Amino acid sequence: MTRIMIIGGVAGGMSAATRLRRLMEDAHIIVVDKGPYVSFANCGLPFHLSGEISSRDKLLVQSAEGLTNRFGLDVRPETEALAIDTKSKQVTLKHDGKVYQESYDQLILSPGAKPFVPKMEGLAQAKNVCTLRNIPDLDRIMAALADKDQGMATVIGAGFIGLEMAEALTKRGFQVTLVEKAPHVLPFRSRNGKFHPRRIASQWR
Repeated sequence: MTRIMIIGGVAGGMSAATRLRRLMEDAHIIVVDKGPYVSFANCGLPFHLSGEISSRDKLLVQSAEGLTNRFGLDVRPETEALAIDTKSKQVTLKHDGKVYQESYDQLILSPGAKPFVPKMEGLAQAKNVCTLRNIPDLDRIMAALADKDQGMATVIGAGFIGLEMAEALTKRGFQVTLVEKAPHVLPFRSRNGKFHPRRIASQWR
């Protein structure tokens, strides 16, 4: 039996796993993810903050148990990949304090991205600074804003998520400052793209 290990769930990893199951019905497909949720709507996170998605549960697309039952996958949340030995084809994993090895025939890496925190003095130690990549991050933001309906907020990064977070905070009554290193918002898009900061700001008023 072919053993396929996928490191990282959510959109990339779980899409690969379910597609492979359709192509290889007899394969043993293992999906490990460091976080507690292996399948959630990451693009919907700002919309829960704004209240447009009222229930947090609506962000959860599939549970690990549901994916196991539906697709016959070996899904392991809260499992961290510590090391990969490509010669012996083994991955060192850690779950609940226990470290162990799993072998593989094929390996897919889909760990996702890590939030970028600018190297500014005091920023990393500040208690009122949050990043947003997953549901635990969202939970921390929601808890921090639980008793606040207005105030001032700064969003660093004017990509899609940054813009959506700025809009969500505006809808909650915050005065938002949006900071972007590039000369225009949505910096990964063409410089000729028609994204006007003043027009965007006017829509949030």
